[in-house]
This record gives sequence, structure tokens and C-alpha cells, in this order.
Amino acid sequence: MHLQPFHVLAYRFSVLVDRAEIGHAYLYLIFNDRHKEPYGLLEDLYVDPDHRSHGIGTALEEAVEHKARSLNCYKFVGTSRNDGTRTDVQAWCERRGFERYGTEFRMDMHEVAACAEQQQH
Repeated sequence: MHLQPFHVLAYRFSVLVDRAEIGHAYLYLIFNDRHKEPYGLLEDLYVDPDHRSHGIGTALEEAVEHKARSLNCYKFVGTSRNDGTRTDVQAWCERRGFERYGTEFRMDMHEVAACAEQQQH
């Protein structure tokens, strides 16, 4: 197996009020061999609970999406936990134009490492 380092490009967006951050989001550009263009991953969109329902999350999502479009991303992806605790977030995503698509698989690396370490002892 050949391992080749690959650089990832990321942008961090934030909203400040009186120099205090009240919201943020990340855009990761992910490249692969199947497409000339990258795809955009919306990650860690967060708005402080005291500032929710004022359009800040929407403004962040719009800014991230606009940047992804300006960089010619062939798709724009966001993820959300599917454990029943984020139905409001998922409904918001659908209102923003996202579609439910596929299934995400996840491995929490710290938990995997802890389990492996326990098995060694």
C-alpha cells in the first residue's frame, strides 16, 4: 500500500457580537480522484443558545454554501446525528435545501483506542 500525503483546505466562518463569538461553521474542501472539483463539507455549525432563532445559523450556512459554490464544489454535504435528538436541526437542514441522502458510518477513534488498550492488558 502506498500512502501519499494530501493537503486539505478548510475555512472557518464566525459571527461576532461585541468581539465575542456567538456562532461558527467550517467548510472543508475534500478532493478525490473521481472528480476534478472538490466537494464541500459543512462541519460544526454552531450558534450560542442565547442567540438562536435570530437567523445566525442561516447566515452562516448561506455564507459557507456561497463559498462552496464559488469554489465550484460538485456537492455540498452536511451531517447530523440520527439518534432522535436532532430532529429540529434536520428539519432546518431540509428547509435550507439539503436532502436526506445515504447513511453515515462513524468510528469514535478515542473509544476504539481505549478498547484496544483494554484488550491488551
